Formats: sequence, structure tokens, C-alpha cells
Amino acid sequence: MELWFTEKQTETFGITAKVVRTLHSEQSRYQRIDVLETVDYGRMLVLDGMVMCTERDEFAYHEMIAHVALNTHPAPKRVLVIGGGDGGTIREVVRHNTVEKAVLAEIDERVIEVSRQFLPGIAAGLSDPRVEIRVGDGVAHVREHPNTYDVILVDSTEPIGPAEGLFAREFYQGIYEALKEDGLFVAQTESPLFNADLVSRVWRDVASIYPVARLYLAYIPTYPSGMWSFTLGSKRYDPLAVDPSSLPDLNTRYYTPELHRAAFALPRFVRELLRS
Repeated sequence: MELWFTEKQTETFGITAKVVRTLHSEQSRYQRIDVLETVDYGRMLVLDGMVMCTERDEFAYHEMIAHVALNTHPAPKRVLVIGGGDGGTIREVVRHNTVEKAVLAEIDERVIEVSRQFLPGIAAGLSDPRVEIRVGDGVAHVREHPNTYDVILVDSTEPIGPAEGLFAREFYQGIYEALKEDGLFVAQTESPLFNADLVSRVWRDVASIYPVARLYLAYIPTYPSGMWSFTLGSKRYDPLAVDPSSLPDLNTRYYTPELHRAAFALPRFVRELLRS
């Protein structure tokens, strides 16, 4: 008998992957956690029926949420990652030699533990001595740490349940207060095709708070529509002012110095979302 996993990405559309076997399944305090071994994408982390990352394409998401911000700030020393319990974003953060401390604020400890066990290549950065793991509410952590971080990365799940507050204007204002005077942040902000209203709303909120606001895209095959947006808010530094020739070679698979600027070249329909 063939086994298939389907993520219902909208009420009328989804993606399907052939499953070799189920490696892990549990109901944590916050969500259902599954790790599946698939034919085409290797091991797949699924939370509440939604694909968070796969071994085959995770590098695109994790590199783009991390390196655009960290290469925009000239000397990021203290970095906060909110969510991202799989460890992929932290793994990319600690590739930067300027980083002295990277804090992971993840509400569900079981996501961290399961990722370490079944996705060690993604979770490898969690063992870096510069990393501090704090299990708890990321919104509260931001509120309790004013003027602390150079860069904040919001690696959240979809805006459902515990993650809903990570897409609120009050949260982006709280991030502003938690950043140092020249700090910046990046949040994953869903698909422009399937979540147009959310992309527009988040853009308006961020642009009303930060002197510099930019939206950029990356392409992750297992995420809804494959086209994914990230919203950047900065107190001082503009990612479009970065000189590509000055960027370090991090031996990445998706992100490149040339792509740093190119990712901000938006299709017309996405630009229109920012004017709505």
C-alpha cells in the first residue's frame, strides 16, 4: 500500500508527497508534531499538518531569512530568532563571525528536541556555544528586552494559534523597542499569492514604524505557491545600499551577494500589494 501526505494549503488547494515511513508523531502541549521520510524531499517536519521544512529545500528559506538581514547590518553581534525551533535559521546565523550571541526564543520545547533527533543537519547550529535557547513566548521575550538586539528574525509558523500574535502591529512595535538604535528585523510573511491581505497589512504596519521598510522574495517548493515573502524593517540600514562586493562568501546554496539585491526586484502584482 502506498502512503501519501497531503498538506491542505487552502480550502481548495494542497501539495502531496509520497511517504516512505513515519519517523515520529506526537501531540505536544501546543501542536501536533510529525516527522515524515518522503521520497522526493527527504525528511519533512510537519506541525499541525503544515510543512515547516524538508531536508531537500530548507536551505532556501533559512538562508534567505538570515543572510539578507545579517549582511545588511554592518556588525551584528546580538541576534534573536523567534520561533525556528528546527534550528535552521540559527544554523545560518552562527555562520557569521561577528555574531557573539544568538538567542532562540521557541515556545515549544518539543520541536527543538524532535529536530535535534530526526533533523540533525538542520538543527546542528543549536549546539554552537554562542547559542542560548530560551523556551517561552517570543512576544514576551521581546517586551522584556528593550534595546538589546542588533538583528531580530521572526521565523514563525502560519498566523494560527500561538503564532497569531507574531503578525500583529503591536509585536512589530515591540521589536522596534527591543532593537538597538541601528537595529533591523526580518519576518517571514507568507505567500503573496495565497496571503495577499496579510502581506499588505504587515507591510503597512512595518512601514508605519520603521524608517526603512523593504519586502523581498524567495522560492521554496514545499511552501504554499512556492513564492514566499519576507518583510524587513530597519532603523537605519537599507539592504539596497549594500555593496555586493563587500559581502563574505559563506558557501551558501541559495543566497548569493548578487541575489541580495535581486531578491528585492518584485513582480508587478507584488508591488501592487504594497500600495493597497
